Amino acid sequence: MTAGIDLGGKVAVVTGAGRGIGRATALALANAGAAVVVNDLAGEMVEEVVTLIRGIGGKAAGAVCAIGDSAAAEQCVDTALSRFGRLDIMITNAGNLRDRVLWNTSDKDFDSVIMTHLRGTFTCARAAARHFRAAGEGGRLILMASLAGQRGNFGQTAYAAAKAGIAAMARTWAMELAKANVTVNAIVPNALTRMTETIPALGPYAAMAERGEPLPEHLRSNIGIGTAEDVAPLAVFLSSDRAAGISGQCIGLGGDRLSLWQHPQEKQFALHRGGWTAEAIAETWSATFQQSHESIGIDMGEI
Repeated sequence: MTAGIDLGGKVAVVTGAGRGIGRATALALANAGAAVVVNDLAGEMVEEVVTLIRGIGGKAAGAVCAIGDSAAAEQCVDTALSRFGRLDIMITNAGNLRDRVLWNTSDKDFDSVIMTHLRGTFTCARAAARHFRAAGEGGRLILMASLAGQRGNFGQTAYAAAKAGIAAMARTWAMELAKANVTVNAIVPNALTRMTETIPALGPYAAMAERGEPLPEHLRSNIGIGTAEDVAPLAVFLSSDRAAGISGQCIGLGGDRLSLWQHPQEKQFALHRGGWTAEAIAETWSATFQQSHESIGIDMGEI
């Protein structure tokens, strides 16, 4: 059991739990005492994680399905209710990648990423929210956002769009579900997983993590990137009673770096009585706004 955090009696669904962050999260929740529904589209991976959890004395059940449509979401919730009699925590982690620059992104690639990440988060959260409201015992929705959704990232049109949408949904649902005592937060993870192993600069470090070797201090602290296991404690904390007052937040964790992300808000403004002309905008922009442009992209520092 995770020191100081007890999830005994709680039941969680973790989508995309066959590998990476989902797998690490499922194991961490089980170690903290929760019963876990392990979802993935690969049956052998689901069975492996279920077996691991049972091997440490935990409770687990599998839900083999591809996250995206309503039927898959209902299957995950129904598995929790039929096997463990309740549902307390829904963690929407399932995802995929179809990285392409804008002009090379096909409709099929875009739709695949949106279906799994954005629609899958929506359908799973909706199914859980309906249960939470009917049961009247509160609950936890924990969504997986991304640095790409916060900052943008070259070659990740669909992924960045989906993850930005997930962050927005977390803020919206936190308001909608507050009266039901359901908290909604988005994790912004930064970990060396299969979703980062194709980035050339991170390749050698991904190999180090795969071999179980410790990652360099500057990577864990300055860049704030680590392993999937480094991210999992945040999901355990947000699932617990100690996080009852936290909702509508985007919270980052990578390596040794825990962070609270600032939501978009109006940064600067100017007034022009009677309305603006294009010329007035041009003059005011260069005088007032030009030096305040926001930066874009993920800062990888000195890797």
